[in-house]
Amino acid sequence: MNWREEYKKLLWITALFMAIYFLPTGHERFDNAIKEALILIKWYAQKHVLLCLVPAFFIAGVISVFFSKDAVIRYLGPKAKKWIAYGVASVSGTILAVCSCTVLPLFSGIYKRGAGLGPAIAFLYSGPAINILAIILTARILGAEIGIARVVGAIMFSVIIGFFMHMIFRKEEKKKAEAQLAMSEQNESRPFWQTAIHFFILVAILIFANWGRPTTDNGLWHTIYYARWTITAVFGILFACSLIVFLKIDWKWIVSASALVFLTAILVKSSIVTFSIAVVLTAVLISREGGEPGEWMSATWDFAKQILPLLALGVLIAGFLLGSPEGAQGMIPSDCISKLVGGNSIFSNFFASIAGAFMYFATLTEVPILQGLIANGMGKGPALALLLAGPALSLPNMLVIRSVIGTRKTVVFVSLVVVMASLTGFIFGRLF
Repeated sequence: MNWREEYKKLLWITALFMAIYFLPTGHERFDNAIKEALILIKWYAQKHVLLCLVPAFFIAGVISVFFSKDAVIRYLGPKAKKWIAYGVASVSGTILAVCSCTVLPLFSGIYKRGAGLGPAIAFLYSGPAINILAIILTARILGAEIGIARVVGAIMFSVIIGFFMHMIFRKEEKKKAEAQLAMSEQNESRPFWQTAIHFFILVAILIFANWGRPTTDNGLWHTIYYARWTITAVFGILFACSLIVFLKIDWKWIVSASALVFLTAILVKSSIVTFSIAVVLTAVLISREGGEPGEWMSATWDFAKQILPLLALGVLIAGFLLGSPEGAQGMIPSDCISKLVGGNSIFSNFFASIAGAFMYFATLTEVPILQGLIANGMGKGPALALLLAGPALSLPNMLVIRSVIGTRKTVVFVSLVVVMASLTGFIFGRLF
């Protein structure tokens, strides 16, 4: 018996026992923090998992199985032309209205498919940081100067941070590039345009199912919001056609499943229930198939197994420390945060970046939260610092990134985001 290993286990058991034995139950702040953690994870499950993460898992599965490694390597690999790789990655957020957690399956998919570390990190940052809805909402509510600074800063951050990650870990990237050169080219199983159509149908479903409520009751954004489920249903029909035409799944099964979804929509009159039924039927139909459809379901399930437990743990911790989106407090009082981010000192910008990096923001929720903080005395510099660090990072996000690229790369990535957000916020605060 290895007594050293057994002693380690004993120490862990003892530490866990002591932590449980001395839990400060009965203290109002601790009990409220536990409640807020449970409220946050419930809110996350209701508002975010079904409509955001589940479609993202299927999209990641498409990337992993249907996109050839050669295509990913050609445009995003270590040997790809830098202006193409970083250009594509840095503007991806304009079409993906995703948060720091929803982007993770997509990031994991392209990275495992052969994308270079730099472009993959640029994609990881830009995805949640510069979606067009968030930029417009920021400019309208927080002011045009913050909105413009956010989009310019986010695009620059994604390229600069990706480039620094590439340079810091260039030896590993060089080995990865050499290994890719030694690989034989893969033959496409179908024309690329078919895969692209299938991919963009899924992306459209993700975008329109999560279209946020605008601040006004008129205009194009409100019209799209009002019709979002009708638009999603149209893309759902196109998705069914794609399964028949491109993936060669028996049309009788697809028509039967579509009829069941349509019947559910009429009888239940709940968009969430109808969407859930459609997801379940899609999973059943493609999992019973062999070949690529079966591989797609397998890859989708692998992403879900890897990411969901870590996200759940991270959301619980974030809720315990910082409270829920409704504004209730966790272990760290919100008034303390407001006091610490007032003015435009280096410390206030750094603290705003750190707080933003660990907090969880669903898509667009960072704007009303910042509006409240600014009303309580937050400076414009720290506000921008939080905007540049917050949507792109969160504690759940960090745990998953670590499982994909390792601890060292994750620490460097988070550090680069925090430092750059702090400096940018400080400069912006001095100018405005």
